[in-house]
Amino acid sequence: MRRALAGGAAALALLQAGAALALEVGDTVRLPALQLLDGRTVPASQWAGKPVVIEVWASWCPFCALQNPRLQKLYDATRGTPLQVLAISIDKTPAEAAAYLKKHGYTFPAALETPALRAVVGPRKGLPELYVLDAHGRVVQKEVGEMLDDDVAALARYARP
Repeated sequence: MRRALAGGAAALALLQAGAALALEVGDTVRLPALQLLDGRTVPASQWAGKPVVIEVWASWCPFCALQNPRLQKLYDATRGTPLQVLAISIDKTPAEAAAYLKKHGYTFPAALETPALRAVVGPRKGLPELYVLDAHGRVVQKEVGEMLDDDVAALARYARP
C-alpha cells in the first residue's frame, strides 16, 4: 500500500507538500466526506466497505461527453447493489458542472474536485479517468481515456460480492 489518505487536513498537507502521486492499481485510499453537486453531503462512511467506480470528468471534455451516458447506464443497472458510483468534475465552478448534469439528465452522484479529492486521486493523465476501488479501498482497475459501451457495462461485475 503506497498510501492511505483520510482526506481533510492530512490530505491537504500532502498536496501542498507536493507529495500527491497519481493513483495506480494496487494503491489503497479512503474517500473523504464530500458535498455533491445536488447539495447532499456524503460522509466518508458511505464509501467504506463498498466497491466504488470513480470517474474524473469535465463538462467541456468531448470524451467525457461520450462516456457519461455509459456511466449513467452503469449507475442505473447497479442501483440497489453494493457498487457505488462517484463522478468528480474538474470544472471551475459547481454551477457549470451541475448545469451540465441537469441538461443531460444524469443522476449519478457527482462532486466538484476539492483539494481532499485531488490528494486522493492525484494528478490526472487524461480525461476521462476512471478508477475502481474494491471494498477495502484498493484500486483494482484504472482507465485513462474514453471507455466503450461494453467496457463500462462490464464494470457491473464489481457489484457482485
